[in-house]
Amino acid sequence: MKLALITLALAGATLCSPVFAQTSMAAGTNTAANTAASVAPTPTNPSPSVSQPGQWVPPYGQPQTGLTRAQVYQDLVHAEQDGQLQYLNKTLYSHG
Repeated sequence: MKLALITLALAGATLCSPVFAQTSMAAGTNTAANTAASVAPTPTNPSPSVSQPGQWVPPYGQPQTGLTRAQVYQDLVHAEQDGQLQYLNKTLYSHG
């Protein structure tokens, strides 16, 4: 029983290991050069039209600007006066 479990674990580890490989290395390449190339510094100000893989891109290419603290506070005050916070507390955030 233990032998079957160990065999299954080793087979699973062997089959899942290619998932974690970053790049395939060609025969005869220098691993130090590949490592140095993979950790090359990224530019500090990439152009806005170039998106990097895995980054979220706003819809229709419009840049999303952050709010200032004053704007967030004004939104909070408006939500309190409008009754939005009371409605959310009653419906969405009620635990009873």
